[in-house]
Parts: sequence; C-alpha cells; structure tokens
Amino acid sequence: MVNRIRTSVERLYRDKCTIIECQPVKDPITKRTNNKEIVVLENQPCKLSYKNIMSTEQGKVAKLTQTIKLFISPNTEIKVGSKLIINGKKYIRSGEPAIYPNHQEIILELLKDKA
Repeated sequence: MVNRIRTSVERLYRDKCTIIECQPVKDPITKRTNNKEIVVLENQPCKLSYKNIMSTEQGKVAKLTQTIKLFISPNTEIKVGSKLIINGKKYIRSGEPAIYPNHQEIILELLKDKA
C-alpha cells in the first residue's frame, strides 16, 4: 500500500535536482586535503513548492516573504549545507527535513550569487 501511495506522490514530481556536497579531497601531488564541491546525485526527481506570506507592521511597508519547500524521495539524503540545483537555480538546505513514509519535505533558501 505504501509503495502504491509513494508511486502516486512521485508522479507529481516535475523537477530534477542535482545535489552538491562539500567533501574533503586529497590532492595526489601535494598530499593536502581541501574541501571541494562534489556532485553526489544528479537528475533526482523532485517538486518545488512556493508559499508567499505578506506581513505588515503598523506604520511600515508590507513585507513579502517566500518559503521554498522541496518534495523528494525519503530515501534521498541531503546533508546540512548541501547545495541543490533545481531548474537552473541554486538553493541551499536551510532546515531539517520532515520525513514521511512517502516523501520528505525540506525548506530551501535561494543561494545568493556573490558579486
């Protein structure tokens, strides 16, 4: 039953996710270990969800906040600090995942490009 439900949920996934982790890599020449960004998973089916929240304070301009939530297989491990590329945009995992039998939900932040 769970597999049937999970299959139904995963049919809703229209996006593809690439997961990048910072991992220690030893240089064979210098023998020094440095952290490098390594692609650990590519083209993982997923779904992005956006929620806009308008907040106001008395006497101030209304502020719009957007929450970005990733829906992905519960078997996919996304470590803290991992970068994700979804639909050409870069994100970073900002919250602990809510893991359910059929999927997991992770709050993301849009990664700001350094100018």
